[in-house]
Amino acid sequence: MGDVALLLAGGTVVDAGGTRRADVAVAPDGTIAAVGPDLAPEPGALVLDATGCTVAPGLVDLHTHLREPGGEEAETVESGTRAAALGGYTAVVAMPNTVPAVDSAAVVRQVQELGAGALCDVFPAGTITVGRAGTRLSPIAEMASLGVRLFTDDGTGVADSRLMRRALEYASSLGVTLAQHCEDPALSAGTHMHEGEWSGRLGIPGQPAAAEELMVARDIALSRLTGAPVHLLHLSTAGSVDLVRRAKAEGVAVTAEAAPHHFTLTDEACAGYDPVFKVHPPLRTAVDVAAVKAGLADGTIDAIATDHAPHPVEAKEAAFDQAPPGMLGLETALGLALAELDLSVERVLALLSWQPAAIAGIEAHGGPVAVGRPANLCVIDPAATWTVDPAALASRSRNTPYAGRTLTGRARHTILRGEPVVIDAKATR
Repeated sequence: MGDVALLLAGGTVVDAGGTRRADVAVAPDGTIAAVGPDLAPEPGALVLDATGCTVAPGLVDLHTHLREPGGEEAETVESGTRAAALGGYTAVVAMPNTVPAVDSAAVVRQVQELGAGALCDVFPAGTITVGRAGTRLSPIAEMASLGVRLFTDDGTGVADSRLMRRALEYASSLGVTLAQHCEDPALSAGTHMHEGEWSGRLGIPGQPAAAEELMVARDIALSRLTGAPVHLLHLSTAGSVDLVRRAKAEGVAVTAEAAPHHFTLTDEACAGYDPVFKVHPPLRTAVDVAAVKAGLADGTIDAIATDHAPHPVEAKEAAFDQAPPGMLGLETALGLALAELDLSVERVLALLSWQPAAIAGIEAHGGPVAVGRPANLCVIDPAATWTVDPAALASRSRNTPYAGRTLTGRARHTILRGEPVVIDAKATR
């Protein structure tokens, strides 16, 4: 077996190739040295107990707001990746709506440097347009040359259809993917929650489902026209899920993600005017929640992405119509997916690990648990119960809508390039 620095003993390995009872040995160089039942520990090797646990490729988040540069009071790369590692993630795609926006090679390099010593790998996304202003294309090729594979103006959609067509054609020629925040700004301006029964009761201006669905339909049409792939961020409505389902059946190169809050919460949660439930796109109806769950179950939606969006306490304590939208997600996503989705562990891990890794073009993560592969792994205890305590989360912010909720299922150990960065649900550095 050769030199072994780490042994994950007693677990059940789950990856895209299937499920089998196996130990996993990790070499000092951070690669997997052996996979098989009853591997003998070598002298000096660290042995981590995985009895009763699932050993899987590390989770990959397509949609994390690390806030740095510019929003360090809410989150930093260090605090955000600590939360990610505790949640079982070994890689996150960092959204580019920072200050300044990630719309140049210089800012890409800055984020990459900030992530160099982090507790999970950080892959910056670049913007589609300069300053996310929706008028001029960003230097996509320049950022792609630094390894950026996903581009988005997340927080706003690219409203100009002609510009979006050009961006898709350009991105396709470079082999990178555009990810769209689907929202018609003319329909969503001045809104703070879903338009429906509850917005009417509460007197809060609501955003109609059509605001999302119009851009979903447009981008599907543009993908069909150009042949370029498009990834649709945080789908939240039944209509959006149906549009994507039909597009996939037709062979359009579209992928999609959903956030945990869009399959666990409805707009009724806003009844108390608590801004912790304000998010963008907004919480929708029970019908929409059921549709998102169905989309995750039948393969219409390819990935669960957290849309981890930290905000300082004082910002979230403002009035509902003044508070910024967003929720924490990295430490709770796995437990919520296991609890709320009527899916096997294997299907949940596909949605959280290897399928998002493929969309993001991240080859070192989400791959098979096999000899020679980078040891980017998570060990999940499906029976672990824990109660969400905002003060105990690793984020600099506290804006979780799940405070006080007891979840079953948690990352026990997280291994990054062979280094155990989380042991027994505690960060090691």
